[in-house]
Amino acid sequence: MGGDWLSIELDWPIVVLLIIGWYMLLKSWEARGRLDDWNASRVFFVILMLRTSRGKKALEFISRPRKFWRAYGEVSLWVCWFAMLIVALFLIFAIIAAIMAPPNLDPPSPSELVAIPGVNPMIPLGWGVIAFVISLVIHEFGHGIQARAHGMRIRNFGLLMVGPLPLGAFAEPEHSEIVNAPRRERQRMFAAGPSTNIFTAFILMLLLGGIAGQFVAAEPGVHSTGIVVGSGAEEAGLEPWDVILAIDNQSVGSSEDFTTVMDGLEAGQVVSMDIIRSETGEEETLTVTLTDKYAYYIELGYDEEVLANSGIEEGDAFLGVQNLADGTAAIDRLAGPAHPEFEASPLGHAVMWPLHTITLLITPFELQGSAMHPVEEGMLAAGDGWLAELVGLEGLLFLTYLMFWLIWVNILLGFTNLIPMIPFDGGHLFRDLVQMSMNGLRNIGKKTKLWKIHPLWVEHVTRKASTLSSLGLLIVVVFIMVAPYL
Repeated sequence: MGGDWLSIELDWPIVVLLIIGWYMLLKSWEARGRLDDWNASRVFFVILMLRTSRGKKALEFISRPRKFWRAYGEVSLWVCWFAMLIVALFLIFAIIAAIMAPPNLDPPSPSELVAIPGVNPMIPLGWGVIAFVISLVIHEFGHGIQARAHGMRIRNFGLLMVGPLPLGAFAEPEHSEIVNAPRRERQRMFAAGPSTNIFTAFILMLLLGGIAGQFVAAEPGVHSTGIVVGSGAEEAGLEPWDVILAIDNQSVGSSEDFTTVMDGLEAGQVVSMDIIRSETGEEETLTVTLTDKYAYYIELGYDEEVLANSGIEEGDAFLGVQNLADGTAAIDRLAGPAHPEFEASPLGHAVMWPLHTITLLITPFELQGSAMHPVEEGMLAAGDGWLAELVGLEGLLFLTYLMFWLIWVNILLGFTNLIPMIPFDGGHLFRDLVQMSMNGLRNIGKKTKLWKIHPLWVEHVTRKASTLSSLGLLIVVVFIMVAPYL
């Protein structure tokens, strides 16, 4: 289906051989002067720094409304400060959790610790390369636009490559102009890259919501991902992912229908259940003896008052299915609050958007490098919307996976670059923050005549604080990664 087209993974032995071959090819190009001809250079043994002046005219055109982009840079700066606070809190929470409550799961494999498409099994090669290239260009264009909006010149754009895999991108402003630029303008430029990734991810989420509205369920019915042991469903032979079409000869086209039908039944009743087997696609009719929902939750340790408040009473019918979902659950889950049919109050939306973002980030880890479970993907069909009629089911799935991986990578790049350590953008922002604070103390001392701080000492403290914070955060990140192995 749509997620398999570009889902390619590589084994470590193949990766090692490819890197060795790439290194030998780079050495050959370097010796023959090819890299100089291409305005490229080799760094860190196997990384190709490929420069180009292409895109400068487009950058100049886009950055012409200088006032707009300066205002955008100011908004970006505030967004980045807030996001940096979230990143810092996350790192603090992660290290506390690593110390106080070590994970019981097996530690990740070495390939899962690197965000390289095809090497990390959670990032498929095809989708990963496409998403990283586009997201890195967006990131660097964000920097470039702010640089031009504040009068700084851009020498080159470029990519950092290992073979066909992009490891990073860069925009090369004139270094002296960055150093000599007013602090606020420099901060806006550093903030523009990660903030543009974050804004792009949000826009893509809205587009994904629009695409989600073009899908319908291929067949009416509901399915579950888990069957309760000892329940009527298990004894009747219902399996996870089987689609329930009807219960007691009453049609079950949605989760709401399921609830309505079950409310009209009682514990102990023997009913028929029409299903479609997920493995074979064949229809079957099962005979189910319904159990007591109230007794089930009491055995789990629920309080009687809690059950009463939830409207669960003795004799309520219980089938024994968990995580019940409609046929469009896969795309509904990806669209979240952006889905056209999602209903919530403004407060509900405000709560759901951050939670949905986290859900999207962990989706590839739950589904082993995919955006949708293959069984649930197979339950989707194209609706009668204009886009569905234009591109069909396969086109909708392609757009869905493209949107998902672009969202995932943009969020990853945006927040990772806000880690307050050099060489990330957050490290440069943190350094300027320290310098601004020290200059503030210096000015207060001059006005009150309580202390004197020499400008060189301000620069010294700024550099020391930046270096120590970067080193400390590096140790924290390494500890978080290594802790599961200890």
